[in-house]
Amino acid sequence: MGPDTRYRSFIQRFDGPVKQNEVLSAYTTFRTGGAADLFVDITEVDSLSQAVTLARELDVPFFVIGGGSNLLVSDNGYRGLIIRNSILRREVKGNEMIVGAGESLDAIVDYATACSLTGLEFAAGIWGTIGGAVCGNAGAFGSQIGSILTCAELVDREGNVRSEARDYFRFTYRHSILKETGEIVSYAGFELQPSDRREIVRRTKEIRSVRKRKHPMTPCSAGCFFKNVEDAAQPHGKLAAGMLLEEVGAKTMRVGDAAVFNEHANIIINAGSASSKDIRRLADILKAKVKQRFDVELQEEVICVGDF
Repeated sequence: MGPDTRYRSFIQRFDGPVKQNEVLSAYTTFRTGGAADLFVDITEVDSLSQAVTLARELDVPFFVIGGGSNLLVSDNGYRGLIIRNSILRREVKGNEMIVGAGESLDAIVDYATACSLTGLEFAAGIWGTIGGAVCGNAGAFGSQIGSILTCAELVDREGNVRSEARDYFRFTYRHSILKETGEIVSYAGFELQPSDRREIVRRTKEIRSVRKRKHPMTPCSAGCFFKNVEDAAQPHGKLAAGMLLEEVGAKTMRVGDAAVFNEHANIIINAGSASSKDIRRLADILKAKVKQRFDVELQEEVICVGDF
């Protein structure tokens, strides 16, 4: 059964609208990327389960996105189904906050603040959604999502829905078991603590101020492109990739309209009309420079989707 037949079957059987040849640049913060053969925007767990089940049954490749803030999508697009996880929910039960995977991480920081709950301030200003944050164990300032997660509801690659507690996720630096299993977060619970709202506001303002100085304020990048390097001798056990990149002159480098941000050597920006190919090429040059100078192999934090 060819792609056209499989795609028609998916469109006919899925209980919701399916877009064809949807350009993905509108869904990524790099503002680059070609079209996906099929695209669905999911707002309910049942729909997420059905989309995954159908895709598996029909042998349609699929990839799940959230806010698109940690993705570099090929200029050739994606041959298969893109599932956008837009499941929303906000609820507080005692000290636990339960949120949908499609919620903006930065907005949930503000929600926790409004509820006078502390523990999420480190995530202030981080782009992306809760689902992606859990999957990639997002973090900053020595803290990470995995340390406050209590449990999460997951949809596995066969469409089954179940809940798992924190230990299941095997969180490490910018990693969880979900990157290996391909399971998708639908809801997540976080353990927070009551605190003085004024102090929470002060801390979030402080963190956002730091981000404003070091990060581009318009969505033209994917944040830090490379992971920091494991080094027990460094603060928080990491050697900043930005420091290595600074030493090799990264801030002066560009390929077309793909350029290194002048305030942070580990951030690549789309300075106008960059293509994903430009960004990928620049990243490869940066990796090679660091390897040549320091014999360190930088690892991407940004996920590349499609054929490069």
